[in-house]
Amino acid sequence: MSDSRQVPGAAAPETPGSAPALPSEARGITAGYDFAGPALDLGALVWDGRCLPAAPVRVPLSVLNRHGLVAGATGTGKTKTLQLIAEQLSAQGVPVFLADIKGDVSGVSAPGQEDERVRARAAEVGQHWTPRAFPAEFYALGGLGRGIPVRATVTSFGPVLLSKVLRLNQTQEQSLGLIFHYADAKGLELVDLKDLRAVVAFLTSDEGRPELKEIGGLSTATAGVILRALTAFEAEGMAPFFGEPEFDTSELLRTAPDGRGVLSVLELPAVQDKPQLFSTFLMWLLADLFHDLPEVGDPERPKLVFFFDEAHLLFNGASRAFLESITRTVRLIRSKGVGVFFVTQTPRDVPADVLAQLGSRVQHALRAFTPDDQKALRSAVRTFPDSAYDLEAVLTGLGTGEAVVTVLSERGAPTPVAVTRLRAPESLMGPVDADALERAVSLSPLHGRYAQAVDRESAYEMLAAREAAASTAEEAAGAAAGAGREPAREEPSLVEQVVASGAFKSLARSLGTQLGREITRSLFGTARRRR
Repeated sequence: MSDSRQVPGAAAPETPGSAPALPSEARGITAGYDFAGPALDLGALVWDGRCLPAAPVRVPLSVLNRHGLVAGATGTGKTKTLQLIAEQLSAQGVPVFLADIKGDVSGVSAPGQEDERVRARAAEVGQHWTPRAFPAEFYALGGLGRGIPVRATVTSFGPVLLSKVLRLNQTQEQSLGLIFHYADAKGLELVDLKDLRAVVAFLTSDEGRPELKEIGGLSTATAGVILRALTAFEAEGMAPFFGEPEFDTSELLRTAPDGRGVLSVLELPAVQDKPQLFSTFLMWLLADLFHDLPEVGDPERPKLVFFFDEAHLLFNGASRAFLESITRTVRLIRSKGVGVFFVTQTPRDVPADVLAQLGSRVQHALRAFTPDDQKALRSAVRTFPDSAYDLEAVLTGLGTGEAVVTVLSERGAPTPVAVTRLRAPESLMGPVDADALERAVSLSPLHGRYAQAVDRESAYEMLAAREAAASTAEEAAGAAAGAGREPAREEPSLVEQVVASGAFKSLARSLGTQLGREITRSLFGTARRRR
């Protein structure tokens, strides 16, 4: 049986109009990709060393909220695959989110450049290639780098996600959750990192230590560890990512005036040396979308497709609570009409519970130079349905821009495994120049809404005011005692000050949305502040 399995070779492409009749085995595979509804064209089937343009490999638009995986070794073409899928989704009116870690995805906003390689690939797969630009918005975490700033409040981010970027262990993560609970109960709004640091510092002070003891299971030593982690985090320049105006994730769902979906490109080169930060921020975006979007079941087309590049960074060192939250979010967000594609090097980078929920697979070449590589290769092969190919040989022999594909059919069943030569993207395969990118950002209608950071009264200012008032009262009491007068009235309690400051009214207004906030908290400990 193994002798009949096929390995793609480097045969010359078929010329249009001269392709022979498809072999019977290829016809069987091709029939699995013959869909009635709208679909994205991935490329053409490769069989017995030949690319067969008459055998297109496609993925139904209606199943793209069932998630997917794009995997492969470095340099095998994963980024171009993302670009190819994103372009076609946009053309179908579906918004797309892309994380641009290396800075080479911005080319989606400019038409591609035809050259000999593009013409050759188009001829091989039967593609009518036309250079096209697509509507795009460019974002940057906290405004560090080129792009519209994306910020989150500390409260919205929540203790579970924040523990991930602070590298806290499970006990410290639980303790941070108690601190969030304390701040919420006392009306101390956590907008930016200095708010959280002020609350932790207060709880570890002589004045706040009695209140710390009332929070079950939180020790002074653990609170001190969290405070030091926050201080170090700020020292690394992370403060700009947290604050206001908080990014409204519904911006990711927009379409252009011509009906095409907007490609939201998060520019990450400025923070590529902080992988835990950007991967966790991407998870916040998903959790926030989950909170806000209504249930839609299985729509004819997704509301958004979210590409999670360098996905292994998200799972490295993750706590059990964090992994459970990711799994739950991926499982449930499908019914909100959002599809998630994880992009990484091998399927083993993704936990099994998450991998089991990914309906579409585009597997580029894998390397097998070491025993660990060979183990990863065998593991990847076992994740595919039975096929007519010798997949261990295929996956180590694929060229750049080739992949092993299986997707869900319109009725939800896996399609036959197909070795595929992928189509060429029609937008620019590389970055746009810096001036063009900055011009696009400055002309965006979102620039005025998010560009300028706002620092309003929150926990830091409230606790600073309390400390100043206590110091003034202490000085007045000392002066009165020295003069033989009655001491001034005792400083109001923290709760009294909160009520007097108006924060209590804000808290009362938020009670109407408590149910919605609890849904999100159940996922990531986040507390979504209504806009």
